[in-house]
Amino acid sequence: MKRTTKGLAATLFLAIPLAACGDDSTDQADTTRWEEIQEEGTLTVGTAGTLYPASFREEESDTLTGFDVELMKEIAKRLDLEIEFKEMAFDNMLTSVQNGQIDVAANDISVTEDRKEKFAFSKPYKYTYGTAIVRKSDLSGIESLEDLKGKKAAGEATTVFMDVAREYGAEEVIYDNATNDQYLRDVSTGRTDVILNDYYLQTLALAFFPEFDITIHPDIAYNPQEVAFLMDKENDELQENIDRVLDEMLEDGTVKELSEQFYNGADVSVESDVDATIVETK
Repeated sequence: MKRTTKGLAATLFLAIPLAACGDDSTDQADTTRWEEIQEEGTLTVGTAGTLYPASFREEESDTLTGFDVELMKEIAKRLDLEIEFKEMAFDNMLTSVQNGQIDVAANDISVTEDRKEKFAFSKPYKYTYGTAIVRKSDLSGIESLEDLKGKKAAGEATTVFMDVAREYGAEEVIYDNATNDQYLRDVSTGRTDVILNDYYLQTLALAFFPEFDITIHPDIAYNPQEVAFLMDKENDELQENIDRVLDEMLEDGTVKELSEQFYNGADVSVESDVDATIVETK
């Protein structure tokens, strides 16, 4: 769910004779990405900037903030690094991690077996489960997940929630980094029927648009999830250092404090006891 709150040439020339000697190129090949990050002094993080409350811009100051953003700021601080955020759509984040344009993707990303085959994840810092936003007046004609067949499900193509929609035969309505009001208004007006997404995000989104004819479905809860930071699978040292700092932040209450700040008093770092259906997706 989303909501907006309103000396390259010299280096190349120097590299030629050094590479010709052979020694420095060998050293460079042995340098890990974590060592490069430390030398550069900057951690580059991809995030959407439109996903409330994980990553968004404050309406008055236009400052980038959010639960995931502030967690990453604190992690970088404790690692004695500057942080650079690059705002992009979720699909682009995965590609950017793979090609090295960013070091970490921080955007309320669910840990899945498929993603674990391609990427490394930090320790979980959030536990949640899936719910469904439907029209309040008639629940969009949906009583259970089985009723998603033929319904128009709004979302981004590669999310775990759209996987669930596909599994039950929903018609996909794809959005590219759209804002919460667009998603929610379309359900309210009947352009779409349902939004499958994270429980905590859904709850907060509803609170901002009480005028819309929408609600969280009272009988749908599925797929308990862990949320973590995503990195390149080969970047073991970065993963280890982020995990070390996350452990500190979980132990000293920093994660809980930030969670309560952005999730209206809820501590999302604690596993939920909700009885959620497990949906196997292809």
